[in-house]
Amino acid sequence: MDISIIIVNYKVKYFLKQALLSVEKALDGIDGEIFVVDNNSGDGSCEMVRKNFPDVILEANTENVGFAKANNQAMAKAKGRYILLLNPDTVLEEGTLRQCIDFMDKTPDCGGLGVKMIDGSGQFLPESKRGFPSPSASFYKLSGISSFFPTSKYFNRYYLGHLSKDENQEVDVLAGAFMMMRKEVLDKVGFLDESYFMYGEDIDLSYRIQQGGYKNYYLAETRIIHYKGESTKRDSIKYVRVFYKAMIIFAKKHFAGRKARFFIFLLNIAIYLKAGITLAKNTAKRIFFPALDALLFYWAIFLARNFWASYYFHDPDYYPLSFMKVNAPLYVVLWLLSIFFNGGYDEPFNLRRLFRGILFGSLGIAAIYGFLDLEYRTSRAIILLSTLGVMLFAFVSRMVIHFFQFRHFAVGKRQPEKLIFVGSFMEAERAHHLMLRTGNEKNYIGIVAPTTDFDSDTYLSGIEDLDKVARIYKVEEIVFCSKDVPSSKIIHWMGRLGQEIHYKILPEDSMSIIGSNSKNSQGELYIEEVKFNIATNTNKRNKRLMDIGLAFIFLLLSPVMIWLVREKIGFLKNIWSVISGKRTWVGYFATDSMMNYPDISKGVLPPFVTNRPVELDMATMKRLNFLYAKNYSVWMDLELILKNIAGLGS
Repeated sequence: MDISIIIVNYKVKYFLKQALLSVEKALDGIDGEIFVVDNNSGDGSCEMVRKNFPDVILEANTENVGFAKANNQAMAKAKGRYILLLNPDTVLEEGTLRQCIDFMDKTPDCGGLGVKMIDGSGQFLPESKRGFPSPSASFYKLSGISSFFPTSKYFNRYYLGHLSKDENQEVDVLAGAFMMMRKEVLDKVGFLDESYFMYGEDIDLSYRIQQGGYKNYYLAETRIIHYKGESTKRDSIKYVRVFYKAMIIFAKKHFAGRKARFFIFLLNIAIYLKAGITLAKNTAKRIFFPALDALLFYWAIFLARNFWASYYFHDPDYYPLSFMKVNAPLYVVLWLLSIFFNGGYDEPFNLRRLFRGILFGSLGIAAIYGFLDLEYRTSRAIILLSTLGVMLFAFVSRMVIHFFQFRHFAVGKRQPEKLIFVGSFMEAERAHHLMLRTGNEKNYIGIVAPTTDFDSDTYLSGIEDLDKVARIYKVEEIVFCSKDVPSSKIIHWMGRLGQEIHYKILPEDSMSIIGSNSKNSQGELYIEEVKFNIATNTNKRNKRLMDIGLAFIFLLLSPVMIWLVREKIGFLKNIWSVISGKRTWVGYFATDSMMNYPDISKGVLPPFVTNRPVELDMATMKRLNFLYAKNYSVWMDLELILKNIAGLGS
């Protein structure tokens, strides 16, 4: 057997299906086998594989054992001369496997092989070719310094920035997303090191392949799509921490003494530098609008105060300085909090939530007004005038920012993207209807035929003129129908048209459209799916606030409530667990499969309460979980809690 392909899957069913379809086409004429090792996804992945790919060897784990251990499971059973470790969020060209096998057959010193990878926008992914993670290379990579010198042999050694991405090269490290190796080499140097749960295991194995007397190569002659590039993860503090731990394992395993200590020292500096930059960037993004609003709202109050003092009292200095030092900051804080709790800062932006927050904030200010000492009271007219000014400034600021982002004044709305389909009429219509059913509004332009022979009344052009169509109609999104357009052509056009256009793929016989708008965004889906209320930012925030609020109320009333609950100690433990975020007062039933329900903490109470004992089967519990997530509201939680106070200690 020529090749054994191993895919480890975790909760990416739709991407997995597309990957398997491309692998099957790439295996045409090649003696090979496919393994899928599912790490307890619980999203229907295993059922999909069994139904659509009966020849695939499925290993269904009952827990997430990690990337290395899952791959090793399949490698121990693989029969191919070559072993390919492949990510589920990839798409292969039809000739990829044949080209890789031919290259390795002709290159006997090749122990491992990687290929050119592009992201969902057609851009080259630098992790396609990597250097050995020396202390300095790891420091420059982890700290972000390498991004400032992308072609430097010294500063970007981690990604071998000085080597051409368009030429076959000898490299140090292969990417785990596509890692092809000789079986005889693996038998000699060993499989993946299971000390690594995620990240680092590919570096470790690449290093051991070199130590075993073989070389690793980068093959530029074929390309694959890899939707989730490392650029997605680099801005995550969690990723930095996990990568750091992986490098520590690597350093302790392969370095010794002073060199290992120096490596760890540099990694510590890099992780704090990167974490600080990431934290500052994320914080600035979160507080931009609240900070802008605080300045504008304070200015609105200042203008309202000066206007009313001059117009009504004919004295610009009528109000004491304490007004701007005490009253104005208080008003601003109340408005900001009210906008926040009403979802005015949530994405996607909504003017209705913004104005509702301002109005509720004004009502709060008016209510507090009567409780202030006389020296801090001001005219109610200033509150009214300030409210009008705040609304005006908030609206104008959003309108200006929105215009510079999207070049139109429909605040809170985005103009539908100009969309074309590339494929047969039947597949394009199927894709169009699927997008309409999923609620994705687009400015539908037309269809480009997958061949040069086409009906001009039905199609805009043939695929050879796709670039002209994109320019003439100023196309912003293209959906390729993979039943009609080979992966090699899709990848060719993605690279040729550039990242200004968004690309999606409709896999054959699939009810999902898959793509990614840039290397900085994760792969995304257009699928027919239920909208879960519990997943909205507003409901997630309100649920957490209600959890904390009730926890403190229960703590204050504990001398009384302790007599109402059945399990006293459990009740007190649950209060602290809810405050710390480990639990929520109402959560899902624990079932054998949670499908794609939004994640929440483990619940103290299930989403079902009755005064009479009832035995619920698994199907009923799953249905109740579904209804709870779909129809969630804070009032639903409150009702369930009030009906089952006795069970709060469970």
